[in-house]
Amino acid sequence: MNDWLDTLRRWFRRGRVWLLSDLPVVASPADWDASETSSNLGVFALSEAEMAERKITIIAIGELELLTGEIIACDPLITGLERPVFGRKVRRRRYPVTVLEAQGRVAAAVLRFGPGLPVRWELANFVRDGGGVSAWKSGFIVDYAVASFMDTSIMTLISDPEELDDYLADVAGSLNRFGMDNPIDGNPLNIAMFDTGLGDGTYYSFWGLGAAGEPLVLMTDFEVLENADGREGDRAN
Repeated sequence: MNDWLDTLRRWFRRGRVWLLSDLPVVASPADWDASETSSNLGVFALSEAEMAERKITIIAIGELELLTGEIIACDPLITGLERPVFGRKVRRRRYPVTVLEAQGRVAAAVLRFGPGLPVRWELANFVRDGGGVSAWKSGFIVDYAVASFMDTSIMTLISDPEELDDYLADVAGSLNRFGMDNPIDGNPLNIAMFDTGLGDGTYYSFWGLGAAGEPLVLMTDFEVLENADGREGDRAN
């Protein structure tokens, strides 16, 4: 409950209150109207010129190896807690990771699974098993202003919890806003890390889906953008 309260307080302060049913269906730039929603999902419908006008920069940071297709998103520096796994799986392969920057901050982290523009969006939930019953939650806690994407096989590659924590802390300690790292030389398995634009809090991710329901995009929003606009002060309508 505290996670939701923290997020709701931030959204009320910034005028970003919307229901899941209000998430936009983005089919083309013309279909997305910032006056109708405060969500940042419409950033994917912007042209390069519109991104530049809104002071948003796209930076490619590498390709993430997904050996299982099960994705973990978490603050890698939080120890003693489970690292949540998204309930939706993707095909096992390498996928490009990009970050969106605005105002000198990392505004969002993006995994791209296929070409094209999403035709609908869904909130990305995490699944965990408790007593044989699957429980779902949304969002993950950030306490150290850093977040990550990784495949669940990281947990078996480095099965000792303390060793894993030490490795993740070493990578985060050398991080300059964002980057990729391989735990073991010669092994393709890697991890993507990035600063969280507004620091600590609870952050949410979204699946952008194609016409057949296949995932095209996974975006974690760090709440720097407002109405898919990275400019400070007044936002474009």
